[in-house]
Amino acid sequence: MNAAQILAAAQADPDAGWSLPAWLYHDPEWFAVERALIMRPSWQIVCHESELPQPGDWHTLDFIGESIIVVRGEDGACRAFTNVCRHRGSRLVDGDRGCAKKLVCPYHAWVYELDGRLTGVPLKSSYPDFALAEHGLAKVDLEIWRGFIFVRLAPGLPPVAEMLAPFDAAVAPYRFEAMQPLGPVRERPRSVNWKNLCDNYSDNLHIMPAHPGLKRLFGANYTTEAVGWADRLGGPLLEVASAGSWSERAYARLLPEVAHLPAERQQHWWYIKMWPNIAFDIYPDQIDFMQFIPSGPGTTRLRETSYALPDGRRAMRAARYLNGRINRLVNAEDTVLVGRVQDGMASASFSVGPLSDTEVCLRSFAAKVRALVPEARLHTPPAPGWSRRHLQTVPA
Repeated sequence: MNAAQILAAAQADPDAGWSLPAWLYHDPEWFAVERALIMRPSWQIVCHESELPQPGDWHTLDFIGESIIVVRGEDGACRAFTNVCRHRGSRLVDGDRGCAKKLVCPYHAWVYELDGRLTGVPLKSSYPDFALAEHGLAKVDLEIWRGFIFVRLAPGLPPVAEMLAPFDAAVAPYRFEAMQPLGPVRERPRSVNWKNLCDNYSDNLHIMPAHPGLKRLFGANYTTEAVGWADRLGGPLLEVASAGSWSERAYARLLPEVAHLPAERQQHWWYIKMWPNIAFDIYPDQIDFMQFIPSGPGTTRLRETSYALPDGRRAMRAARYLNGRINRLVNAEDTVLVGRVQDGMASASFSVGPLSDTEVCLRSFAAKVRALVPEARLHTPPAPGWSRRHLQTVPA
């Protein structure tokens, strides 16, 4: 099924009024299938171009059993490879970042250029019929969208630029390409299924009852839409009343004008969720990205950091600090909420739940899952072994 067929099937989903069944959030056999059919073809952020300023700079991403390395070449181009020597499978580099003139395997000293070519093999003459050109590093698809470097392990989805096209014009004034990280990438283990984190991120109905701070900030201005492969959430902020928290009142008072943003975006918080597990929080003062990386049927690695344009104004530094305070509280509230849902889904009494017509993002996500894996329509898991027909032609 190609990308257009997936969207067509999702739009004609006969189960559109229902959530995904609970067994998809903790079943090991389902987890193996979604790794292969949903995650391997998905685009994943490794880093921003600003984090690879010089030839030889590299970043890695550990994702569903693969280590991927992105490195800037001598020609200035960024390329992606699996972080695996072609001799005996050793990891080439350790850690999440570094710089090297060449990539040298620590096991047997095979030497790779920054463009992935194998150029050095000790005792090369002892390998019969050996061609260096046939043993370069295994390439990984790479795309750069507005400064962010994405990779994927298998084909199947449109380019990132096409997936995010519905919102690209709104993103353009923020100058993502010129941004720099405000700190290192953080990873937090979460004892919940990755889909529960995605569902919660795109859930519009929990904002009013479960996030008092966001309720004060947005009021009725918080809206959602799902278009193709991406969701948009958020809206303009209200004038903060005296009942707001100290951080909310101070943020509204201190946030300085951002000259390159249009007037309607000066006090506007919005969010983009890209299929299946990438999210951007977009503020006037900075942007955050989040990645919900599956690590097991009931566990996730939450990978996140913030980026911003250089701005030495004291008011801007204060606004960014206050933004962090506000959103740390929101994240703490969500941590409790998602844990409650994960626990509840273990109950034999729960299978699926109805989705409101307003829950457009959850409907869109569930419909794509069902289009890709028809077993997702079943309210209870099939007999063991059902996954074999999906996995037999997919690389492990």
